[in-house]
Amino acid sequence: MSTARPRFAPALLPLLLLAASLQGCSTTPRFNEHFGAALRANLAAQALDPAAAANTDPALGVDGAAARAGIERYQRSFKETEPALDRPLIGAGAR
Repeated sequence: MSTARPRFAPALLPLLLLAASLQGCSTTPRFNEHFGAALRANLAAQALDPAAAANTDPALGVDGAAARAGIERYQRSFKETEPALDRPLIGAGAR
């Protein structure tokens, strides 16, 4: 029993490889125009007050001395380290 190959098979293979490789060059206008839309929507949804940047008096009602003390305490918290625990957090059941 002999298996006969079609005569067009050798010419068909390069054509199929060319067609498959050109699929990567196709344009995707539907995806390109919406690229990043989900990210922008999520960032916009996280804004508590979108018009907050236009507020000319954002610290209304905050005492100046209290605000300065809070800022200093916040900045000092990065310089001072918390004391290390002298015992393991996970014990073996013994006290």
